[in-house]
Amino acid sequence: MKVTIVGAGNVGATCARALANREVASDLVMIDIKPGVAEGKALDMWQTSAVQLYDTRINGYTGDYEKTRGSEVVVITSGLPRKPGMSRDDLITTNAVIVQEVTREIIRYSPDAKIIVVSNPLDVMTYAAYLAAHKPSNQVFGMAGVLDTARFKSFIAMEMNVSPKEISATLMGGHGDSMVPLPRYTTISGIPLTELMSAERIEAIVQRTIHGGAEIVNLMGTSAWYAPGAAAAYMVETILRGSRKIVPTSAWLEGEYGLSNIYFGVPVILGRNGVERVIQLQLNDAEMELVHKSAASVKETMNVLDQMGQS
Repeated sequence: MKVTIVGAGNVGATCARALANREVASDLVMIDIKPGVAEGKALDMWQTSAVQLYDTRINGYTGDYEKTRGSEVVVITSGLPRKPGMSRDDLITTNAVIVQEVTREIIRYSPDAKIIVVSNPLDVMTYAAYLAAHKPSNQVFGMAGVLDTARFKSFIAMEMNVSPKEISATLMGGHGDSMVPLPRYTTISGIPLTELMSAERIEAIVQRTIHGGAEIVNLMGTSAWYAPGAAAAYMVETILRGSRKIVPTSAWLEGEYGLSNIYFGVPVILGRNGVERVIQLQLNDAEMELVHKSAASVKETMNVLDQMGQS
């Protein structure tokens, strides 16, 4: 099986390394616009194969999309990263052009590929890729919920001093300040979080999760890459293995949760065909209000793309 990662920056390279170590693909291709970057990182990673004991073949190329031919899954990480003081929405004009150009090249050589978008602003970039791909919406989706849920779980683990492996959590909404962590659907070894932690501490963790990306940008001066790269690799592995896991994903909605014609973070069953089913949770009135508030924010950004005439 063949996987392509477009963008050999920090996120793309981290995703590639995670996939190589897990040996879920026989052929892993990295593409980048900057000469030598994809080639150099691919060669460096391949030279760890004898030490870390994997045989996934890794190759890098500069802008040669013909080398991506026959990819089963493509991860798009291309675009500008956030800088301090910059919101994800500030990136829309430049990154939409990049994502759509990349998508057209990918579809030319791998028309049946499932496309995972990682570029920010995530939900609208997934929409941009969908418009350019001209393929079923269940085969074009975004990586956001896996990352945001991982942050939510990690903060809970720190607060409770427990293993993150024991935590099951659910999160919905746009990838940004309007995301909606759902404590009522979060458990530690099957015990509801609401029985283990005060409402005040839960709310503090929810707020830290919402601003988790900005926290790292403020610390490092650029966007995170270890967690986003690992989250994207998790989605690729789930697809290639046909695991049919319930995964929070930016998916195209057609009436679910009272929302239509929008890419939005919801729990889905992810499998070999991409998004195989959207899971509809029984949200209470307060949760549904937050979800629709988040959707309004995402839709506003999508409208900006529509007004740009990108397709």
